[in-house]
Parts: sequence; structure tokens; C-alpha cells
Amino acid sequence: MKWEGNRESDNVEDRRDDAGGGLSGGGGLLGGRSIGIGTIVVALVGGWIFGINPLTILGLLSGGSPPAQVQQQGPAHRPPADDRMAAFVSTVLADTEDVWKDVFTKAGGTYKEPRLVLFRGATQTACGQGQAAMGPFYCPGDQKVYIDLGFYEILKNKLGAPGDFAQAYVIAHEVGHHVQNLLGISSKMDQMRGRVSKVEYNALSVKLELQADCFAGVWANHAQSARQILEQGDVEEAMNAAAKIGDDALQRSSGGAIVPESFTHGTSAQRQRWFDSGLKTGSIKACDTFSARNL
Repeated sequence: MKWEGNRESDNVEDRRDDAGGGLSGGGGLLGGRSIGIGTIVVALVGGWIFGINPLTILGLLSGGSPPAQVQQQGPAHRPPADDRMAAFVSTVLADTEDVWKDVFTKAGGTYKEPRLVLFRGATQTACGQGQAAMGPFYCPGDQKVYIDLGFYEILKNKLGAPGDFAQAYVIAHEVGHHVQNLLGISSKMDQMRGRVSKVEYNALSVKLELQADCFAGVWANHAQSARQILEQGDVEEAMNAAAKIGDDALQRSSGGAIVPESFTHGTSAQRQRWFDSGLKTGSIKACDTFSARNL
């Protein structure tokens, strides 16, 4: 991926040196609710890593417990100038800003840029306490993407998905959730909590996640057209990452039975298909997973 020398975003907060992650006491992103060992294990081995929406996935929306109280943080500061990985994610974020600003403007709208927070171990969010074991996630409450950069080692070494474009895909997917938030898609999804069964809600969650995959593809399409960022093998890296984090692949790798009713992000094939749809068309309209007959 060609990224060096490109613009870096100013919307990056570096909390990696914050003592104790700046956390208020007690509870994770469940706002004090207990969290099953199965969820923790799945998170630690890479399940639910892409696109974790701590509200929709872990039960903080209507019917869930209230978010943990968020303490005031010190002044936000930018990453050091010589931090190569921070520069990479800052550059990817900047590229998503350029793409989505253009897409929204052409549609007669205004794109509000999200912020990206770098942290280590744990940090406070408007959705409660965020933890590295959850993988990267987006919090609609403060419109921020959170990532512990140690996740990229997990992506490479434990999930078998190396490459800088695979890493960029992670950021683009989370920004895809921000786009859903701005378009009101997330709020409509949230309103369904408690109105449908768990199995039905899981199915809606799959559609939300696959749409974020598609939006990541839309970003890649426009970025390639405008700045020719792709190098040989980049698309394959993203496709490989999508395959490694499909619900079926994760359940299979954990040695358990494959249970489609429990899927929240979609199968490997579905994740690849929807990313590819966005990549080939560059169109938001091509990402309507909620109306699609076949995912």
C-alpha cells in the first residue's frame, strides 16, 4: 500500500502513556453487567475483532445497563512524529476523511470526521471501558474509533492476516461504522433491540457488519481512483483478513461447532463478498445489506 508521504489526520489522540488507561473503576463495556467467559475467549482469539460496536454487540443499547461514568481526561496529544505505526493509521484515517467528505458532499450532505484514539490495554470511552482484548471498535457515543496497535500483531501472528492493507482495512471498517452512525443506520438498528428475538437481532447485526465491510471497500475504490494507493497483493491481503475473521472461520478455529444462529459479523465468504462489492462499485447504494435477498 502506498501511504508514506501522504497527509496525516489531525484527528488522532494518543493515550498510550495515560496512567492506568484513564479508567473509572469497575466494569467493562457492559456498564457493570457480567460478561460470559465465552465472549472473553472469543475476543482473545480474534472473534468479533473487526467492527466491534460495543453498544450493539455487548448490550449497552436500550434494555442494557447504562454506560460507565467517564472521567475527565488530560489534554489530548498527538503521537510522536517518529512513530511509524501511528503515522500509518493517521494517514489511513486522513484518506478515509478525504474519501467520505467527497462522497457526502456530492450527495448534498456534510461529513463529520471521527477521531481515532490510540491506547494500551484499556481506556475510557463514552460507551464504558474499552479493552484491548476486544480488538478495534467504534463508539457511537463519542464518535471515536479506538485501537490498541498491539492488535496488528494478533492480526498477523495469530489470525494469519499480515500486510499493511489488511491493517488499513481494520481502520476503514471502523470508519464504516461511523458512516452508518451519521446516516442514521445505526440508530435504526438500535431501536430493534428488545423488539426482536436474539437470533433475529444477531441477523441484523450481521447485516450491519457486512455493510461496514462494504463501506471499507467503497473507501478503497475512491482512494485508488484519486491517489492510486494499491500495490500488487493489497486486495488479496484484505480478502485474506476478511476470510480469517468470518464467524464460521473463528468458530471452526476454536474447535467448536459452527452455529449460524450465533453469527454477528457474517461468514468469511460474506465478508469477502461485501468488501469486494464496495471495492468494485465505489457506491454506497451497492452496500444495502438490509435489503439484500442473499448476503
